[in-house]
Amino acid sequence: MRLVTYEDGFGRVDGDRIIPMGADLRTYLVNGVHEDGVPIELRSVKLHAPVPNPSKVIGIGLNYRDFAELTGQQIPELPILFPKFANSIIGPGDPIIIPPMCEQPDYEAELAVVIGRAARNVSADEALDYVAGYTCANDVTARDMSAKAGQWLWGKAIDSFLPMGPWLVTPDELEPQDPQQLDILCTLNGEVLIDSTTRHMNTTVAGLISHLSQIMTLVPGDVLLTGTPAGVGVNQDPPRWLKPGDEVTISIQGIGDLTNTVAEA
Repeated sequence: MRLVTYEDGFGRVDGDRIIPMGADLRTYLVNGVHEDGVPIELRSVKLHAPVPNPSKVIGIGLNYRDFAELTGQQIPELPILFPKFANSIIGPGDPIIIPPMCEQPDYEAELAVVIGRAARNVSADEALDYVAGYTCANDVTARDMSAKAGQWLWGKAIDSFLPMGPWLVTPDELEPQDPQQLDILCTLNGEVLIDSTTRHMNTTVAGLISHLSQIMTLVPGDVLLTGTPAGVGVNQDPPRWLKPGDEVTISIQGIGDLTNTVAEA
């Protein structure tokens, strides 16, 4: 299924229609209960992020070998973790708002994983059984603010700095079904700047879920950002920072396209 959240609830996409399934995707993930409503036209509604109110958003740093090698950074033995929060989440078509103090806003193309059931101390072999689905994410980062503060959170937790969407693709519908075999792209104003594959992940989706479940209980609706490949703005020569009027699209094979514009506060 392709599950969407919109202004009046959530539902599944059926061709060019949405079949309403209730008020909240997280509630559905917890209990699996829903009642189909009257179909509505997909084009008639404004889509939000598939999970607009997750309990946790966990980012992973330096998880692509090509990114680490290009920047001369050592590939970590354990995943590097950082949080993002619901205040950063926006949906497809929403503007990324650059605050006045940010001079180096950067894009990051990421496969986002949404947890479907409580996971604690799970093995990598069983970890994918806990996935509700996958979506596109743009882990927008203020490079200058992180560098000035000496910590990532300053550049990560900014309002509107986490576009996600356009929908949540359940594992059975992902094609190919292996999350480590997906092409991932980022285009800025029509120019392809990231062209990579999830095969380059240092720690796989299953490995990340397993690692995280050893230190915290993952619950339905939790979002895991799996890292960006090489090609982000800071990698470009000269650097390519997001600016008002830009249009940035994250495209992932088997999922679709997430497009957002850029504006100033």
